Amino acid sequence: MAKKKAPTAAGTPAIVALNSARAQFTVHAYEHDPAHPSYGEEAAQAMGVSPERVFKTLVAEVDGALVVAVVPVSGSLDLKALATAVSGKRAAMADPALAERTTGYVRGGISPLGQRKRLRTVVDESATAHATICVSAGRRGLEVELPPATLTTLTAATLAPIARA
Repeated sequence: MAKKKAPTAAGTPAIVALNSARAQFTVHAYEHDPAHPSYGEEAAQAMGVSPERVFKTLVAEVDGALVVAVVPVSGSLDLKALATAVSGKRAAMADPALAERTTGYVRGGISPLGQRKRLRTVVDESATAHATICVSAGRRGLEVELPPATLTTLTAATLAPIARA
């Protein structure tokens, strides 16, 4: 896969992080519709990619610590499984304003890459079933496609079964 920079994407911290790591990735830009009910499903439809290959980035709180969960848009996050994956007891979705402040991204555009504060990250193990997956590039309407191994390496992520259908 060739590395591509989109002129509109050059400034996002996620793209900067990928370029700094000399990672192989592809940028996909699409026109974001604010009225669409699901950012992830919108991305999959706009790119013509299976929802199982498009992953959403969610921020949860496990025993008081923020944790990033990366799961397919075709499913949902299993909070109990996330807590187990990080040896925690209790997980809940983080306050959206706190997630935005901590990551430096807006909801619907939170990327697992290039976050303001590096958080512990867990990627659903289903990502490894695909040669490449898509995650937010740090802005609504902008995705990066990359191998799952690249994502887990750059985020120091743990792979675990944290999604449910």
